[in-house]
Amino acid sequence: MTLAFVTGGSRGLGLATAKGLRASGCDVVLFATDPTKLEIAASEIGGKFKIVDFLDLDHSQTVLKGAIEEFGIPDILILAHGVMSEKMSKTLRTNIEEWKRVLSINLDSVFLCLNVLAPGMVERRSGRIIVYSACLGRMSGPGNAGGLAPYRISKAGVNALVRNFAHETGLGSRGFLVDAVCPNHTRTDMGGANAPRSVEEGAETAIWLASREFDPSTNQTGVLWEDRKVIPW
Repeated sequence: MTLAFVTGGSRGLGLATAKGLRASGCDVVLFATDPTKLEIAASEIGGKFKIVDFLDLDHSQTVLKGAIEEFGIPDILILAHGVMSEKMSKTLRTNIEEWKRVLSINLDSVFLCLNVLAPGMVERRSGRIIVYSACLGRMSGPGNAGGLAPYRISKAGVNALVRNFAHETGLGSRGFLVDAVCPNHTRTDMGGANAPRSVEEGAETAIWLASREFDPSTNQTGVLWEDRKVIPW
């Protein structure tokens, strides 16, 4: 059975993605911080779970290594965890604690997950990683053009990390894919109740990327996706 690890899996886009993968027949392991919500989510989809707090990267590394020992190397890795920065967090209004909080969870922990969980996938020459990014991290369009500095910059870093890692691993020619996805404005705790998209709509492209047909001579990886289309970084 295909094994999928999903971070941020206790709610929102992570849980919606996990549900889609579970419905397709995957064995799913959820990772999140809140043990109560995590246990409820795992019970709801019939999956397993591990508690992880990405503010503590050293302990998170131990948890991730333990997950491989317990469950094996994943076939699919969905990184859906993340936090928004404070409302008025412009560059000159952000203190060092807020900067560290957002960058640790949104960027440093993404590197950690790739560093710990991806080697076995790359060595096996089989695996798919989908990282939830954000259009606010794009260098094009409105992207990172003012306000919410820690959030925008952390997501720009995620985009760069995905692109760089995809080139390091042969852009899909070796059987390993890594992509970023912009779910757009979605009704999550972060997006708010008035966002135009449901979590199911926001998660659809990530679920598709996890199982799409791929031919390195005609298809792309190491790019940013929105609604199954590649969009500019």
